[in-house]
This record gives sequence, C-alpha cells and structure tokens, in this order.
Amino acid sequence: VQLQASGGGLVQAGGSLRLSCAASGRIFSSYAMGWFRQAPGKEREFVASIKWSGSDTYYADSVKGRFTISRDSANNTMYLQMNSLKPEDTAVYYCAAVNGLIGRGSNWYNYNYWGQGTQVTVSS
Repeated sequence: VQLQASGGGLVQAGGSLRLSCAASGRIFSSYAMGWFRQAPGKEREFVASIKWSGSDTYYADSVKGRFTISRDSANNTMYLQMNSLKPEDTAVYYCAAVNGLIGRGSNWYNYNYWGQGTQVTVSS
C-alpha cells in the first residue's frame, strides 16, 4: 500500500482546509487509517483515525468538533476536513494505514504505511 497526502497550504486562523490521502493498492475492510501531525521541535501526535469497515472514527481532544475524518472506499481515499483552524494546528500532516488495528489507532507506531506529509500553516 502506498499513500499520497495532499491538500495542505497556508490559511488564516478561522479558515478551512481539506486534506486528502489517496491509497494505491487494495484497502481491505480490516484496515484502519489515520492522520497524524508533527510541528517543528515537537513529537508526532495523533489527530484522527477511521476504521475502513464502517463509521468508527476517533479524534484527539484538540481537534474534536473542528475536524472531520472520512473515507471514500470506492476511490480508496481518506479525507480530513479541517474547520476553525488555529495557529497551533500548524504542522506537517501525515496519513497512515494499518491492517488489523485494535483500538482507537492513536499510537503512530501501530501503523506500517505512511504518506509523505503535507504542510499546513495557519497564520494568526
């Protein structure tokens, strides 16, 4: 499985962006996919995850109510709709996938497929 993240950019605080993660190769119903982010000098942190089989979604508290994760199984693509963006959301955003995840999928080391990252910059 190869992942290609896109959709990052520069936006003012309060604005919106939608990230996409296109997967090549077959994504089975047992897969889970997630978004992580990493700001300069900080550790990679969990943003959101989704189980490919259904509607199970999980969010970090810092983005709950502002971000929405979704997937289009027909096109093997995952999305992250980001609204009400804040300067502290500035980071490189990575998409990830794993087969057979148990739990919320909030630990980056559980994932074995990663996209290349897309920069999100929120100006104040």
